[in-house]
Amino acid sequence: MTRVLLLAVFWLLAVFARPVWAGAGPVFSETGPDAAAYGAAEGYPVGSRAVPVPQFSMVGTYSHFSEKYPHRIVARAPAPSALTRSDQELPLTYTHGGRSHDLADYLSRHPTTGLLIARGGTILFEHYQYARTDRDRMLSMSMAKTIVAMLMGIAVQEGAIRSIDQPAADYVPALAGTEYGTTPIRALLHMASGVKFKEVYDAPGDNQRLSAMLFGRFNPGPAQAVAMFNTREVAPDTRFHYAGAETEVLGLVLTAAVKMPLTEYLRTRIWQPMGAEADATWTIDTTGQKVAYCCVTAVLRDWARLGLMLAGDGAWNGRQIVPRQWVLDATTVQAPFLRPGTATRFFGYGYQTWLFPGPRRQFAFRGIHGQAIYVDPASKLVLVHTAVRLKASNDPAAVELRAVWAALVASQGGGP
Repeated sequence: MTRVLLLAVFWLLAVFARPVWAGAGPVFSETGPDAAAYGAAEGYPVGSRAVPVPQFSMVGTYSHFSEKYPHRIVARAPAPSALTRSDQELPLTYTHGGRSHDLADYLSRHPTTGLLIARGGTILFEHYQYARTDRDRMLSMSMAKTIVAMLMGIAVQEGAIRSIDQPAADYVPALAGTEYGTTPIRALLHMASGVKFKEVYDAPGDNQRLSAMLFGRFNPGPAQAVAMFNTREVAPDTRFHYAGAETEVLGLVLTAAVKMPLTEYLRTRIWQPMGAEADATWTIDTTGQKVAYCCVTAVLRDWARLGLMLAGDGAWNGRQIVPRQWVLDATTVQAPFLRPGTATRFFGYGYQTWLFPGPRRQFAFRGIHGQAIYVDPASKLVLVHTAVRLKASNDPAAVELRAVWAALVASQGGGP
């Protein structure tokens, strides 16, 4: 009898330990491409704070980032919003390099930790590799920048920010008399301050210098840290130039304007209203300020909920969470220098959000080493991708992921 009871208990734990879904998935794999080099034998360890993160600890670090860095919690909703699951897993095929591939082939060749595809609240595909699960909070890298932009839109609607044509110093007096301080908020949203800032990932740059100050023992304070970059090269809102410092300034503006920490603003304005199923985290610097340009962690389905809410132009489950006009402005080209092919060779830029080329409005959250959320509002399609690519940027895998997305929109979204 004791053995029977124990078996019953184990069965109940297995059934109720995670959400029960109709249909297939989620699918978990203990391995992935080049798993040994990513630390499989050591259980995918969480490493030190070494920068760049060594390959053997990338998987563990990118899915347990809050174990390495101080952070604040963004509490989940009292009850998660419903996501349904397709009865059958999506059998997507796509063409890349002159050959036909499917999603299983993509995952077998690329260091993807999680891939989720959803349409209008229905999950079509959800796979995890390298022993990651749907409970692991995946690191955003620069996908956090798009969150900052959406919070900015809410602050404008609420009247906490009077106009995005105001200079940043109107809200952050410590920036008065500096080039970032005199830059309009709109230009910062466009990554177009005109202030000199070298953002690189394969050599020493200003982004590493800024991070070293913010996470160092002798942090002068985030306003003083960004004020050190004080050479203007061109007039504001005339040239796109990607720089994490721009988002850091936006984070300072937001914090001052709404008079609460960014984590609290995210919790009350987006995370709980959209029905997040799990707590998120946001990394803080050594002064306690949230690092606006990076480092939100969340489970894959909550990243999907965020994308689905924006696919609905800020609305989710009948509730307008981010102002609709703000989302439209944030995801539409606002000036010639921000067009796809001009801002960068492929993507254009909106408000801290990447814009796909073509007549159909599509946009993306993007972070280095393969973090991405792709959104197609017309079909309510969302693709969430977390990864541990060795190259921070310009990885050929990014081109293949865009081929996956193009095939997905063509097959599930009603056209190119």
